Amino acid sequence: MHAHAAPLVLPAVRFAGVVRHFGAVRAVDGVDLAIAPGEFFAMLGPSGSGKTTCLRLIAGFEQPDDGHIEIFGETVEGLPPYRRAVNTVFQDYALFPHLSVGENVAYGLRVRGIGRADRDRMAREALAMVKLSGMETRRPAQLSGGQRQRVALARALVVRPKVLLLDEPLGALDLKLREEMQSELKGLQRALGLTFVFVTHDQSEALSMADRVAVFNEGRIVQVGPPEEVYERPATRFVARFVGSANVLEAREALALGAPARPSSLRPEKIVLLAPGAPVPEGAALVEARVTDVSYQGPVRRVSAVTGEGLALTAAVPATASGVMAGATVRLAVPAGAVRPMGGEQ
Repeated sequence: MHAHAAPLVLPAVRFAGVVRHFGAVRAVDGVDLAIAPGEFFAMLGPSGSGKTTCLRLIAGFEQPDDGHIEIFGETVEGLPPYRRAVNTVFQDYALFPHLSVGENVAYGLRVRGIGRADRDRMAREALAMVKLSGMETRRPAQLSGGQRQRVALARALVVRPKVLLLDEPLGALDLKLREEMQSELKGLQRALGLTFVFVTHDQSEALSMADRVAVFNEGRIVQVGPPEEVYERPATRFVARFVGSANVLEAREALALGAPARPSSLRPEKIVLLAPGAPVPEGAALVEARVTDVSYQGPVRRVSAVTGEGLALTAAVPATASGVMAGATVRLAVPAGAVRPMGGEQ
């Protein structure tokens, strides 16, 4: 060991071979994971993939059947939730309807035996953090969904956890409010420098908010990495299909598009629709295909087409493109490097 070796930073959360069964169901099936301090980490997957169980294992609401969990170097198996340096924001917010906003936020402090004056001050500070100053005396029923979400956030933050766990926290909000809260949450996380662990089944939410994303399928993590990497280079068919939408190609289909003969993914927005008579971009593969379906999606149209060899492709083309209708023949260019090889079969 060199004298100048950098000090090892303990992960905020570490899983080693964690397993959790429910009867015959292996909800979590051997998960290894290290979440860095100050990281905004998303656990993404369909329902039943194990992501929520992993969150509950960190919180202490579930205990592992096998494996080891640490929070900032402390072993937490068997440690009850209130003894862990974490707090959870639930999807339904779980606010007490009979308490005021201020009392809801201060509740965890009261349980910890903190005096009235300090409690009130800390609750006010936490509410200011989430832009709800002056709301202390209101009742949850008098608030909008977005405001209730913020109260739940303030209540979790007021006890100064080292790790904040968020279980589908924006699931109950309408789209516009969700998008506002996404940027607010991200800003809050940056300002506080806290570790956020966020569970969602919404891939665009995970991609837009997280520093790293772990994609879950059937109790395992099938890929973990920065959003761009998970999107651009899906490791398996499952990731390619679940994160965004991708054309999943067999080895021979990849070869036909000028790429190595390996199972691969091709994102629809990478495919270029060529205007009649336009030259093929250098290095691109040219495909002639018959349009089978077109769906309008604001700035883009999603075009489904099939080649003479029977290869079905979906392309995302500008909504202004002309001559794109069912039955038309189109020229599609697949740029060099757009076809990305994948790993496993799943």
